[in-house]
Amino acid sequence: MAIKIKCRTIARGVAEGEVLLSSDALSFLGNVDPKSGIVVDPSHAIEGKCIKDKVLVFPHGKGSTVGSYVIYQLKKNNVAPAAMINLDSEPIVAVGAIISGIPLVDRLEEDPYEVLSDGDHVKVDSSNGYIEIPEK
Repeated sequence: MAIKIKCRTIARGVAEGEVLLSSDALSFLGNVDPKSGIVVDPSHAIEGKCIKDKVLVFPHGKGSTVGSYVIYQLKKNNVAPAAMINLDSEPIVAVGAIISGIPLVDRLEEDPYEVLSDGDHVKVDSSNGYIEIPEK
């Protein structure tokens, strides 16, 4: 039996994949290489990790509005996350997810940092407003 956690829909869609947790906010412009999907900022919590096909969990975005286009570049280069989960989304990440067709949710009923771990397999159904975690 899976656990369903309600959340707010930002960008509609359904995707699943392995969780990659970041405790740091993420600026897609400068923090992530749009060709490889690797986090390149040496001071970032997930520096050196690839976001491709992951369910990327991070508090919120930061930085330049060009970040929306970088998310789109990641999608066009086939190195984008499968889905994204934020504590509280902001416009840069929201627009990037919407134009790229990447499911994005925020404001989960439960703290994602308490119920998710790196490597967990999770389904994000932002069209219906929930994430689903298989019972361990």
